[in-house]
Formats: sequence, structure tokens, C-alpha cells
Amino acid sequence: MTMHSITITVSGKVQGVYFRQSTKEMALLVGISGEVKNKVDGSVFITATGTYEQLNQLIAWCRQGPAKARVTGIEVQDIDLQQFDGFSVRR
Repeated sequence: MTMHSITITVSGKVQGVYFRQSTKEMALLVGISGEVKNKVDGSVFITATGTYEQLNQLIAWCRQGPAKARVTGIEVQDIDLQQFDGFSVRR
């Protein structure tokens, strides 16, 4: 199983709607490690490590997000492999 790392920047109404906590729950559900944090510009920034199949599940979920979110844009970038211990929500 080849592991890959990506970053995902999600824009729209994505802060104050449990996006970070919901991202963590989804990541753990599909077996992804990494972290998620809010950015000052109002977007949410995710760094994730997993298989392409796992990462694609997370990307697909990010296009919708939790119920109260209104996602208007998503940007995915491949990065060098990152190692994480679990999945964490950053401030």
C-alpha cells in the first residue's frame, strides 16, 4: 500500500460550522492521518496522508463538508510524504 500526502484548502462558509471536527471524524473513519486548521482568510487547511483511495474519499467529502458548511472552492495539492501520529485539530 503506497502512501501519499496532500494538502486541501477548502473555502466558503467553512469556519464555525464544525468543519475541523467533522474532517477529523471523516479522516479517522477512512484511515487517514494528518491535521486540520483554520486559516486567517476564513478557509480551512488540511494536510492528509493515506492511500489514493482514502485521500479521494476525503476530497469528495470536503466538497460538501458538514451540514452547515457552504463550500465554494477546494484546492488539492500533492506534497512530499508527511508522517503523522493520528489526526489532529489545530488552532
